Amino acid sequence: MSTSSFLRVFIAAVVVLGFLAVLLLGLVTADLFLSVWERLEKLPLWLSLTAAGIGLGFSSVAGWLLFRLLRGGKQGPTARPEPPPPPTEEQLAERVQQADSLGVDTAEARAELEQLKRRRSAGEIHIALFGEISSGKSSLIQALLPGAETQVGVSGGTTRAIHQFQWQSPAGDRLVVSDMPGLSEVGRGLDELARDEALRAHGVIYLCDGDLTRDQWAELQLLLELQKPLILAVNKIDRLNAEQQAQVLGRLRERFQDSSTVQVIAISAGGRREALRILPDGREELVMRPIPPRIEALQQAIQRIIDRDPQALEKLRDSAVFVLTARQLDRALADKRRERAAQTVTSYSRKAMAGAMAAMAPGADLLIQGYLGTQMVRQLAEIYNIPVRQVDTDLLLELAQKYVRKSTTLILAIAGNGLKAFPGVGTLAGGVLHAIAYGMLFDALGRAIAGSLESRGELHPVQAAAQFKDNLGDNLEGSARRFAEIALVELRERKGER
Repeated sequence: MSTSSFLRVFIAAVVVLGFLAVLLLGLVTADLFLSVWERLEKLPLWLSLTAAGIGLGFSSVAGWLLFRLLRGGKQGPTARPEPPPPPTEEQLAERVQQADSLGVDTAEARAELEQLKRRRSAGEIHIALFGEISSGKSSLIQALLPGAETQVGVSGGTTRAIHQFQWQSPAGDRLVVSDMPGLSEVGRGLDELARDEALRAHGVIYLCDGDLTRDQWAELQLLLELQKPLILAVNKIDRLNAEQQAQVLGRLRERFQDSSTVQVIAISAGGRREALRILPDGREELVMRPIPPRIEALQQAIQRIIDRDPQALEKLRDSAVFVLTARQLDRALADKRRERAAQTVTSYSRKAMAGAMAAMAPGADLLIQGYLGTQMVRQLAEIYNIPVRQVDTDLLLELAQKYVRKSTTLILAIAGNGLKAFPGVGTLAGGVLHAIAYGMLFDALGRAIAGSLESRGELHPVQAAAQFKDNLGDNLEGSARRFAEIALVELRERKGER
């Protein structure tokens, strides 16, 4: 019998046995059920009903547990965690003082709080005009403020800075409208500039051309979390018919149905549009035709923001500014930590080089200076205010040594090539050569440790060791020359002391 024939017979036998097993189980279950039913019929009615109720209850519990077990990971999306409450002004003042004591640059945070005080004393309501490039923000400013000097271009990205305009609503209220750079505009820092001003404002007009993209939705999340009064203005609505307008507005209102601070409206900022004109002689030409603005709905939406409880509006604005200030402090602290971490890594790299040159003989292991490695880990952990276990430090150094053993020859060869960049010392080796290698190793290891502490909030030995390996292979030639120059300076200083 061939193998395929045997396999078919085996499968057939398994199917038959499975069928017989299921049939037998069904007969046994039926017999048991009939036996229990006969016994219940002989009992008094009240006792039969009690027993049936107990059985039904156990069956329901078992069914529910089985359903939950089988459902397992197919549960619906978990509720989004509540964002932490914004810091108070007192908490921010305390954080600024703590940052000052650590040598952190707090100028940006202090300037933000000073600007908040000035806006409070001025008593003005600020509305920020926010949105993607080419969404029509500058045209809308012209519609709101006829005669305002704004730049309107055919290509995207005409607004390069924040422009503020005084505006008086139809009800007579005075406020400041900020026209900001469009999101995703060419130029570093412009997106952040627009986001920050949106947080400083009492309310935000977000201009879009239709349903929101994923990136646009993400942009609005912080404003929604802070309950910032938001007007979602769908511009260029004149390009859609009535049915299309209803569909777009309906989808957007459905997306924001859980937020009481969002108004979804349709507008047309106006401007000019190309049109084809037929001349009397039959020729065709393209002309620019003015489009009258339709912004009455926007004016009414702004008025509704103004008419809110002034104290509540001020409180919401202040909370958003406090969040913005806290972020600025976080960035400044992160920059200071990176600076101190880089200085620490450089310091320990030089110490490792000095130790190698003092020995003037290569060690069996290029990470034999384990004491320096351990101290570097501890000092970097102190900079990031993260406790590190000794077992994690030991594991990291052990993993790093494994990578070094595999690449020692390459590192020494690269270090030797680095010396060739300096005339007259191309054949120098020994302690200087190993000093260069030590500098490269400690620099790569230190940068890996700092990266793990900053990105993960802990020392992750496996991830840090893998990053150490990548750092070793990053610009070996340039790194070797840099540390060769340091080693030779150190060597000349030592010879000068003698």
